[in-house]
Amino acid sequence: MRPLRNPVIQSILSSILAAWMKFCFATIRWSYEGREHAERVWTDGGGVICAFWHSRIGLSPACWDLTRAQPAKALISLSPDGQFIAKAVALQGFPAVRGSSANKDKADAAKGGSRALRDGLKQLKIGALAITPDGPRGPVRVMAEGMPLMARMSGAPVLFIGMSCKPAVRLNSWDRALLPLPFGRGAIVYDLRRYPDGVDLADVTGTWTELLTAVEARADAITGLARL
Repeated sequence: MRPLRNPVIQSILSSILAAWMKFCFATIRWSYEGREHAERVWTDGGGVICAFWHSRIGLSPACWDLTRAQPAKALISLSPDGQFIAKAVALQGFPAVRGSSANKDKADAAKGGSRALRDGLKQLKIGALAITPDGPRGPVRVMAEGMPLMARMSGAPVLFIGMSCKPAVRLNSWDRALLPLPFGRGAIVYDLRRYPDGVDLADVTGTWTELLTAVEARADAITGLARL
């Protein structure tokens, strides 16, 4: 059995990871662009989709001010590795809606797609839902249609979030996931959109893919982190 699939090891490592992330976030010097979009979302309250690429999950708690913002949940895959990530994120105030927004060619029964859609729409009636639209297995920065579909069905706005920090550790994972290091420079870039009336799902998916990549690239430019 793989170590990360052992529940005891998952709990220990997720606690350590959550504590490390909190320490790093507190010591990083953060810069913001487009924060007025997040401020508007926090002031309005209600449902909002928070979108960022899968490689930046390790930075995601830094983008959401739990002292001011509406309650948030994170859409995490039903894979065993997803359970480990879900525990670390939940310890920082972001409980999980289990399922996957990607790999639409796989059966819903296997990936929890139907349940994730139902529970995600339920969450969007009261608060925020964080989604990585290229997760859980990629391809990197290729958006599946699940997130735009949820935006269309719910009518909720989508907050596009690019996050970066330097120095950082890149994991040897499919997405080269980023983990923060302390006392560095960080950047968070926001943009806000709603699903446009009368536009095909495929067209919105393509446009939103470019937008999400653009805010992430801008955050990397601010910190000086090399793009991969």
